[in-house]
Amino acid sequence: MASHKEQETHKLELLSFQDIDAEPTEFLWYPYIPRGKITILQGDPGDGKTTLALAIASAISKGQALPGEAPLGCGNILFQTAEDGLADTIKPRLEQLGANCSRIYTIKEEERPLSFLDARIEEAIVKVEADLLIIDPLQAYIGSANMGSAGAMRPLLSALGAVAERTECAILILGHLNKSNQKIQYRSLGSIDIFAAVRSVLTVRRLNEKIRFFEHTKSNLAPTGVAQSFSFDPDMGFVWHGETDVVAEDIPFGKTPPPRPESQMEKAKRFLQTKLVNGPMRAIEIERLAQEAGISKSTLNRAKVELGIVPNKQGTFWVWQLPIEVDFEDCQDDQTAA
Repeated sequence: MASHKEQETHKLELLSFQDIDAEPTEFLWYPYIPRGKITILQGDPGDGKTTLALAIASAISKGQALPGEAPLGCGNILFQTAEDGLADTIKPRLEQLGANCSRIYTIKEEERPLSFLDARIEEAIVKVEADLLIIDPLQAYIGSANMGSAGAMRPLLSALGAVAERTECAILILGHLNKSNQKIQYRSLGSIDIFAAVRSVLTVRRLNEKIRFFEHTKSNLAPTGVAQSFSFDPDMGFVWHGETDVVAEDIPFGKTPPPRPESQMEKAKRFLQTKLVNGPMRAIEIERLAQEAGISKSTLNRAKVELGIVPNKQGTFWVWQLPIEVDFEDCQDDQTAA
């Protein structure tokens, strides 16, 4: 029987929800990656999880806009990987993506492997003021815990989630899918509790031989986001191809669907990017060429807004120009990392 002293130590405390101030959820990338929470990015090997994660990190390091978002301020990133070499794989891929590598850090793990419970994670997030922590893959950072056990995984995810909340850092964990043909939430490697414990899940799949896409499989903090397609080619680089209405469960695993027809919006955006890649053009000339290409004025204007094109008046003419990317030097001047 517990002593009187032990009973006093554990006395009941209640908190009324009337006394709790509601706080809005902040997002690193709305609605896909919330700040202060854990997001899972999952997919089969070779389908582009790491490429997508590095592209996101690259955009944040330069202050570039991600699809559907306004340009972000330049941010710092922590990247931990147990699958790829930093010098021969990750650094070259970041350079191919045009990342500002001075804003991307990693915790050295040669002498002591990292795990979700390691105090160095929070220390590093605070030291470099990280906006995003990427962990690749999940199973390499859980120590000796059994991935299939809910009882083993919950405490690890709770501890890492608490770090995310205290630091307001977004945490993106990469995970593999198992080989079953079940619904996507049951294909996450390990306990279903992993899927249940995180606030957002992105599932990467093949749209066709060249193009990948991710579906917003789970979203607890905002309306589910639209699927976004992308590709990466060593010569052409990383390219966002826009929204897609294909969902992961429509595609049999191990197969790719036939390419869907290009939408009018995609056609208009491709038209503008092609015409303006070499510099500004008169608006009246763009509208004339768009009409000849079968693109309506309303679709052209919506594409202009999505691409961030702002008309400018030069003399008596209005011109359109693609937005200018943030200069690396501007991002480096305000660094606060040690």
